Amino acid sequence: MALTNKEIKALKSEAHHLKPVIRIGQKGVTENLIQETELALEIHELIKVHIAIDDRDARKEAGQAVAAKTGSEIVTAIGKTCTLYRKRKGDS
Repeated sequence: MALTNKEIKALKSEAHHLKPVIRIGQKGVTENLIQETELALEIHELIKVHIAIDDRDARKEAGQAVAAKTGSEIVTAIGKTCTLYRKRKGDS
């Protein structure tokens, strides 16, 4: 599903004003977190995720794990926030 540079640029500008709707805390990536992320992606398509982990590599891994388990794409990852996109299943 790899996004083109043009699509990424459009999604970045669309996501700029969004607030994080998912927060990854000290428990990390859990099954409940994945379910909530799935629901948020189905409703919004484009969401921000706040990752409250201090280690940069661990934050990157957590963001990649959530994207992989939800079938979404990471649009951006800046600091403790990453933006995920997944086209709705009903849309063609």
